[in-house]
Amino acid sequence: MAGYEHYDEIAKQIEHEIVVKGIVLGIDWTNEAQVGALAHEALDQLADDVKRAASGHVDYKLRAKVDLYGLAAMMLRTMEESAGIGIESHGGVAWKAFARALWKEAELRKSR
Repeated sequence: MAGYEHYDEIAKQIEHEIVVKGIVLGIDWTNEAQVGALAHEALDQLADDVKRAASGHVDYKLRAKVDLYGLAAMMLRTMEESAGIGIESHGGVAWKAFARALWKEAELRKSR
């Protein structure tokens, strides 16, 4: 199954970058409250954070957050595409924790 290796490798790369950005931000991926707050912020403040990150002032934590938001989109897209061909794709602890928190936050917003 050649496609499986492709999605598996993409998931590993995304997971690695999520972990790296999490280190910069001091994220404990096992702390549901902290990851939930990050997911809430990702869905709430994305546009403002991107504008501030592009403003020229070097804020490494803000840039790490913006990168993490982009990685979240890539993560969700990878899961969607692979599921479309019958392959389940996922990364490790950070991937799963962030994905769970993003889905939960999205569901909360739908119910409002």
